[in-house]
Amino acid sequence: MFYAIPLENKPSWRNPPWLTVLLILVNMIVWWGPQRSEESARERAAHYYTKSVLPELELPPFVDWIAKTDAKRGKLGKRMLQAKAYAELLEGLQHDKAFLQKLKADEIITPTHPQYAEWKRDRQQYESMLPAPFTERWAQDYGKDAGSKPWTLVTAAFLHGSTGHLLGNMLFLFLFGASVELALGRTTYLTFYLLGAIGASALAAWAYAGKGTYGLGASGAISALMGMYAVMYRLRRIRFFYQLFFYFNYVTAPALLLLPAWIVNELMQHWLGGQGVAYMAHLGGLLTGAVLMAGAMLLGRVKTPETVKSEMANDDDRFDAHVATARRLGTAMKFEQASAEWRAAAALRPNDTDTLRAWFNTARLQPASEDFHQAARRIFRLPATDPETIALQHASYRSYLDQAKPGLRLKPDDMARLARRFARIREFADADMLCRILLKTAPDHPALADTLSVCANGLLHAGEREKAIGLLPHLLRLAPNDMVTRALQRA
Repeated sequence: MFYAIPLENKPSWRNPPWLTVLLILVNMIVWWGPQRSEESARERAAHYYTKSVLPELELPPFVDWIAKTDAKRGKLGKRMLQAKAYAELLEGLQHDKAFLQKLKADEIITPTHPQYAEWKRDRQQYESMLPAPFTERWAQDYGKDAGSKPWTLVTAAFLHGSTGHLLGNMLFLFLFGASVELALGRTTYLTFYLLGAIGASALAAWAYAGKGTYGLGASGAISALMGMYAVMYRLRRIRFFYQLFFYFNYVTAPALLLLPAWIVNELMQHWLGGQGVAYMAHLGGLLTGAVLMAGAMLLGRVKTPETVKSEMANDDDRFDAHVATARRLGTAMKFEQASAEWRAAAALRPNDTDTLRAWFNTARLQPASEDFHQAARRIFRLPATDPETIALQHASYRSYLDQAKPGLRLKPDDMARLARRFARIREFADADMLCRILLKTAPDHPALADTLSVCANGLLHAGEREKAIGLLPHLLRLAPNDMVTRALQRA
């Protein structure tokens, strides 16, 4: 066994790998949704099967059946029958379409059999407990008489055989997908991911045709990402963690060398007769991904790691340039031009409080300007909840309230957020004022009930009982069962 995990190139949270996260969520929903539901129903049916007369009547002829075509499997089946491993034998029986067809046609347990009526009753009950097939419908079928289901070239990549199978695949999907998504952009990344799944499934369908098994799992598509990753980084030396059988270590090596190493590993595992793992799907994914990435790079459609770092460095250079220009213009009392430069700097670092504070303080010298209103709103929408950020929001609100012309331009969402934050820092006058405005201008706003509850609760704890009770009529209308509403009724 050989695998290698890259230890560099963490996801850029300036451009998060949302599509990779979405793919992970889809895989998890499919597994813990319809697949797990189907598996639970099958487990209940299997439990009934082992307690009925069906094992005694069906499994001995099934073992004889498989012994005729495969002596090795026949011997194993006889040992399992002696050990009463009914669940495992039932699994084999359910996937043997030829035997199952004869069984349902009354050719195994015939009407002349003394227990035919009992068998028929239990068989019908068992079949009624079986769920509608989901995994088999959407997985690849490598059976000899399998019909054509081209859609499974893609859908099989979103199915898994166990929780461990799923979690292992999702780890590798995140490790490789985050870097590849950043390089390709989301649309191309999704297209290549699906094409990688198709390439992996197509080679597996050719290699395993007639084997009588099913193909499923995201590993083929993830192998395509690995192929893309190796080609994208080419001769750049990347630090990897690797394991070869029982030996593991760290190594720094050109990324492109990993592609032949991965390919050789998959071929060896296939030739050594590995069971239960579709190594040819991995190989198909690696080759498909490598070809797709090579083509994209030839067309100049890839942001290489060097390009991304260069863009980030350019952003930093542009930010510093805007700040320097804004300060120079401010010193020269050219406030309108200075505000424009601060606005450009804030666009590059939207949550930088120092930049927003400087923009706000410059723009308020022209209180009727659009920059003043924009800078205020950007400060009010800062997501951080630390004391320094809330203090900045409150101070800015007081200045904005006093100076904004022709008046405040706050949206209901902003007012509700500020009211809750001001209540928490005991600025009840401003919180109450915002609540009153909300009640007049947006009486049905979805956050109004929570906002009033927070304000009333703060007033109660601050000993402002009468002011808190003043909000009770509105809380009775909006949140009659809220804990704060009940507390005010008892007050």
